[in-house]
Amino acid sequence: MEKPKTGGKYTCYEYREEMILLGLQKKLSSPELTPEEKKDLLMEIAKVEKQMGID
Repeated sequence: MEKPKTGGKYTCYEYREEMILLGLQKKLSSPELTPEEKKDLLMEIAKVEKQMGID
């Protein structure tokens, strides 16, 4: 995971982003997902990772 960008402080915003990303990744592992749902989740994960600077 990337180092926080706020001079060493770990903010609530960064924690929230990580929890959102983890939740999306967990949903992605569900066997009941349709191909469309999987595609949408992958796009959302990419968006969150970009916001976090994890490209």
